Amino acid sequence: MFDKLIDKLQNNRYITLETTPGHSPAFSPIVDKIEELGLDKLVDGFSTTDNPLAKLKYNSLFAAKILQDRFNKPVIATMSMRDRNKIALQSDLLGANEIDIRAILALTGDPATISDQPHAKGVFESDSSMLLDIISCFNSGISYAGKPFTLKPKEIYPFAVVNAYAKNPRTLQKKMQKKIKHGAKGIITQPVYDLESAKKLLELKEIANKECCSESKSAELILGIFPITKLRTAQFLSAHVPGINVPNSWIEALRIAAEKGVEEEYKVGFELSKNLFDKLKEFHPKLHLMTANQFQIAKDILK
Repeated sequence: MFDKLIDKLQNNRYITLETTPGHSPAFSPIVDKIEELGLDKLVDGFSTTDNPLAKLKYNSLFAAKILQDRFNKPVIATMSMRDRNKIALQSDLLGANEIDIRAILALTGDPATISDQPHAKGVFESDSSMLLDIISCFNSGISYAGKPFTLKPKEIYPFAVVNAYAKNPRTLQKKMQKKIKHGAKGIITQPVYDLESAKKLLELKEIANKECCSESKSAELILGIFPITKLRTAQFLSAHVPGINVPNSWIEALRIAAEKGVEEEYKVGFELSKNLFDKLKEFHPKLHLMTANQFQIAKDILK
C-alpha cells in the first residue's frame, strides 16, 4: 500500500486529501461523508491532522487507522512535537507500526499558548527534525537511543512541511534541505496560489536535493492547495498566516464579487481555486488538497 503511494509520488500522478478530526469522540461521521461523496475514488490517499492550532481534537493516529481500514488507501498521520517527548513519540510509532499506520507527517506544531485548553504547556523537546531522525532510527531497527528492537519495525515513510512563500527564497531552500537531510520522502507546501510560486518552489527543491547528499536522500515536492471561496478567508491568510502569499488579484476579484452577494463571492472564489488546481495538476501533478473538511468543495475541485 505505502510502496504504491511512494511510487505514485515519485513517478506518477499523486493526490492526497486532508481530513481534520473533530472535537468529538467520533471520527466515523467524517469518514461516512467521504464515502457518501465518493472522494475515496478521486484521491490516492488521505492525511489526518494532529490538534491543529493546539485545539483539542480526536487523535490523528486512530483517525488514520479508521480511514485506512474503510477505504484500503494509505493515510499520512500527522504527529506534532508540541505534545510528545521522545519517549511518547517512539511509543506511538511502535503502536502505529503494528496496525500499519506507517506514513507520518512530522510537524513541530503550533504553540500551546493559543490552545483552547487552559494553561496547556508545549513539550517541544526539539523541532520536527528529531521525529524524522527517530523514524530513520526505526527504519534501521533501533530506537532513538540506539537500542535494537526485538523485531525490526516495518518501514515508516516520513513526510514534512514547508512554507509556500518567503521574502528570501534562500530560506525556503535551506528549510527543504534540512528536512531532506533528516530523511523526508515528501515535502508538503503550505497552500500555493499562483503558478509562478509553484515553479519557484520546485526550483528550490531541485537545488535542495542536489546540495543535500546522495540520491538516497532526496524528496519530492507536494504542492498544497486550499480553495478560497470567501473574501475574509483570503484577507486572513494574506495578513495573518506566515508563509502564504495570496495574490492581490484574488483579493480584489473576491472583493468585487462580495459586493454582489454571497453566491457571486463563492462562484468567483471557487472558479479561481478550480482553475489553479487544474493548472497545477497539469504542471506538477503531486498535490495535497486541504478544505477544512468542506468535502463537497473537495469533490467539486477534484471531479
